[in-house]
Amino acid sequence: MWSNFSETLTKSHWDIDMAGSRTLTIVKPDAFASGKAGRIIAHLEQAGFKVKAGRVLHMTQAQAGAFYEVHKERPFYGSLVSFMTSGPCMPLVLEKANAVLSLRDAIGATDPAEAAEGTVRKLYAESKERNAIHASDSDENAEREARFFFSESELIAAL
Repeated sequence: MWSNFSETLTKSHWDIDMAGSRTLTIVKPDAFASGKAGRIIAHLEQAGFKVKAGRVLHMTQAQAGAFYEVHKERPFYGSLVSFMTSGPCMPLVLEKANAVLSLRDAIGATDPAEAAEGTVRKLYAESKERNAIHASDSDENAEREARFFFSESELIAAL
């Protein structure tokens, strides 16, 4: 009995039936500044997502650079970091069955001109670069990205 208890204490919340049901999104500075954050969150809630954790913050260059480090060698990295530090943004942990794929379907293609009707980016994005919202692309990245913005205790509290 105690070995199960101590094993549970050492696991992250993602290991305890959360893989596949949680993901991270960020309402980006363009959508936040234009007053679209509330509509975007309402859109996601209407799509069946539950907001489990969230905060408003203004990322520093170092934070944005670290978060998007996976894109460091790509030509858009510098402009992405500059954009993400241009104003407040809102990271959120969302919950829904098959959360990563469901969120990516709900937000649409990166380029709003190519996004399906009724998706977040079709409704609220300005351009491919100012596309209103970020979404994790895998369960592994969802966990890594959520841990970037939220402490373990905040994530456990959101269970």
